[in-house]
Parts: sequence; C-alpha cells; structure tokens
Amino acid sequence: MHFGSLKKCDIANGTGIRTVLFVSGCTHHCKGCFQPQTWDFAYGEEYTQETEDEIIESLKPAYVHGLTLLGGEPMEPENQRALLPLLRRIRAELPGKSIWAYSGYTYEELCGESRARCEVTQEILSLLDVLVDGEFVEEKRNLSLQFRGSENQRLIDVPLTRKTGEIHWWTDKK
Repeated sequence: MHFGSLKKCDIANGTGIRTVLFVSGCTHHCKGCFQPQTWDFAYGEEYTQETEDEIIESLKPAYVHGLTLLGGEPMEPENQRALLPLLRRIRAELPGKSIWAYSGYTYEELCGESRARCEVTQEILSLLDVLVDGEFVEEKRNLSLQFRGSENQRLIDVPLTRKTGEIHWWTDKK
C-alpha cells in the first residue's frame, strides 16, 4: 500500500485533534474529488512498519483523540489488508482512541456483495467507531455539513449499527 500524506494534529476530519492517513488507490473516481491524485495506487510513499510506528507514536499524547483514514479509498480490498494490523494495534495499545474511516462505499456495500468486500472487511468494520460512507456527489456538495462533503454521505456509528443491525447515524455526544 502507498499513502499520499500523513497529517498530525488535524482538526477537520473527525472530532478533536487527530492523526490522518491519506491512503492511495481509489476506483470510484468521483467527479469533483478533492484529491484525484490519490486514485493511483502507487501515488506517494510506500506504507511501511516505520509508517505504522510513526502513526502509533503520533496517537500517544492525551490530547490526540484518534486516527482518521481517508484517501484515496481505505476500503479498497488491498488497502484493507494493509490497514488491518494498524487498526488491531491501535485497539490493543491505545484502546481509548477513536478510529474514523471515510469510504466511497456504503456500509451496505461493505457488508454485502461488492468489489470492496474481502476476507478482512468485517474485522475492519468491527474496529471502526465512525464510518463516513458514500461517494462524493458533486451535485449534492454542501460545505455546511459536519465532517462530510455531500448530502448523500452518512456519518455512521459503527458499533451501534453492528449491535442493532440497523444504520445509526453518529452524533457528537458531547
């Protein structure tokens, strides 16, 4: 897997201060995408053990709320396989940190038959707190929305959704 950038102390892609990993590779090619360079699976730097260690270190301060995965597309099968060890490690070493992922795939596509679903998809979903799902739709672009770019996208509370079997929107419970 490759990644386009790693941002520490980001405040735009989820609640609180976050580390944000922009993975490379996306097959959606949404019209109006804000990072079309990340469609290329070979864009940017190679993701290595050193990258994973750097992410873990960046998450350790108490003021950092968690990790956000963006892209490209973190839920492309090859990216899921590469990200799974990182997510497992965060849950084991830093259990108080939240994990958000942005995906052009819907929750239903990730749970059903789709090109995104692979042998690790269900475990990946079990490790997420919030999934911002759905392709960016330029005609539904709305800059006033919290943590999403178009009105079709949803902020899903993944643990509650998995527990009840029904989609539950995430709400800022502060």
